[in-house]
Amino acid sequence: MNEIYSAAPSRYNEDVMSYERCGKSGVLLPRLSLGFWHNFGSVDPFERSREITRYAFDHGIVHWDFANNYGPRYGSAEETLGRLMDLDFRPYRDELFISTKAGFDMWQGPYGNWGSRKYLMASLDQSLQRMHLDYVDLFYSHRYDPETPLEETLQALVDIVRSGKALYVGISNWPLHATRVAYDYLQKHDVHLLIYQGKLNMLSREPQDEGILDFCAEKGVGFISFSPLAQGLLTDRYLPKEQTQDYQIPADSRMAKGKFLKESMLTPELLNKLRGWNDEALGKGQSLAEYALRWVLQQRGVTSVLVGASSVSQLEKNCLCIK
Repeated sequence: MNEIYSAAPSRYNEDVMSYERCGKSGVLLPRLSLGFWHNFGSVDPFERSREITRYAFDHGIVHWDFANNYGPRYGSAEETLGRLMDLDFRPYRDELFISTKAGFDMWQGPYGNWGSRKYLMASLDQSLQRMHLDYVDLFYSHRYDPETPLEETLQALVDIVRSGKALYVGISNWPLHATRVAYDYLQKHDVHLLIYQGKLNMLSREPQDEGILDFCAEKGVGFISFSPLAQGLLTDRYLPKEQTQDYQIPADSRMAKGKFLKESMLTPELLNKLRGWNDEALGKGQSLAEYALRWVLQQRGVTSVLVGASSVSQLEKNCLCIK
């Protein structure tokens, strides 16, 4: 794939992708955003990553989401983006909305984890080097740190915006009480909390149950869902074709690798629930994945969903949910 990339002229047509305003801001995000947690690291074929990102951009998916330790290896997803920028997307930098995060383990020692000013700022500098970028559009505190004073973490976010290394800031995986503090602190320092990133899907509804979605909607903070398909559980990937006691999970599936999805999670109760939702989806002429993505996008306050993709065909199927 050595030819010069030229983006599809139709990429912003209304029948290709729709966009939603991110809370009270000037930012419009595609209803589907591309997550780089899996499938874009050093262990993955670069040309496949290139095919997926070209397809994404050609279909209006202009928001790409990273974290410092996405890979595997840690940092390698961002390195993949650096290559992609140099080869294909440098002319389109101002059309892309690129986010990254810091908060989970990245390097050894006391300064490579959690929410200190030292870690957040050093991590962002490293991320920019790996991605071959001067700035990111959005930088997140990836998780709440109960030991570091909130003011330290939040002032670091304020100063990151003022430095020009990020245009906007967000938080991810923060509890409601800390989210309230974050919103107020940032507002008082003339930095709007653009977005909250949390796990929301038909199996995991904590942002709804804990009041985070309502808070975001009331305050004009966007919300983006990660793992909207529960890492593949909310697809037909793990549904047996027939009722059987001898069901075995697909050998090439994420669950078979056993890192984030465990076979023990696929209980008879869960399978029955998935079958029921699958029947409802089929009754609407949809796949289970399409049904699950539409459910998330219909929830109050949700701006976008982050989808991963291990192939162009998989991403193409996900795009059906916004048609």
